[in-house]
Amino acid sequence: MKLKEFFSEHKRVAIAFSGGTDSAYLLYEALLHAEEVKAYYADSAFQPAFEKKDALRMAEKLGAQIKVLPVDVLSDKEIASNPPNRCYFCKRAIFGVITEEAAKDGFDVVIDGTNASDDINDRPGFRALSELSVLSPLRICGLEKDEIRRLSHEAGLFTWDKPAYACLATRIPATEEITARKLQETEAAEGFLFSLGFRDFRVRRAGDAAKLQVAQGQMGKVIENRGKIVSELKKYYSDVMLDLEERK
Repeated sequence: MKLKEFFSEHKRVAIAFSGGTDSAYLLYEALLHAEEVKAYYADSAFQPAFEKKDALRMAEKLGAQIKVLPVDVLSDKEIASNPPNRCYFCKRAIFGVITEEAAKDGFDVVIDGTNASDDINDRPGFRALSELSVLSPLRICGLEKDEIRRLSHEAGLFTWDKPAYACLATRIPATEEITARKLQETEAAEGFLFSLGFRDFRVRRAGDAAKLQVAQGQMGKVIENRGKIVSELKKYYSDVMLDLEERK
């Protein structure tokens, strides 16, 4: 099946829109082929400010309707306690809010940007999508990440080479309680590294310390900026460590 065919069968769609590469391309295609489209952005403590900014910017660029929905994920004890399957409870909460709001707006089909490269067996959050009858057109149509990036580039979407960005909660080890402070510290630390030109990296918590994971090509950049990085990150962490295994 092609995306055009999918949207000929599902003419009115609500899109769970993150502003990332996949959902941006999905929104682009939906606006081309569907009769009515509305994007919904879940605004939670797990998303850094730049994700919301990118989502709003892309919606404006494409001329799409977008609704920002506040979701208080930390008020849910099943999420805040951070069990190994936290993603399931989080997806259920976020997509529950989106499907409910979309239904109020007259949409009975909710779609998301899961693609054919995503390993659904390794991500408990996908079970929540199935339970809520959320459809994944990119996956249904067999579109993998590399192809989506290529097509996004051809379409002139600024998200075509945007690095994948898992939510801030993934920086906190499973079973360790997630708090607003820990999320804010992670966002501040990663925001600083972004300002230095780093891409596709993580600042993970290891107790009260920070563990930096960067791609092989950026190891030298960490050493070059060691003083700045240590000085800034020690505002939030007791120690700063570099993971010598490259981030892949």
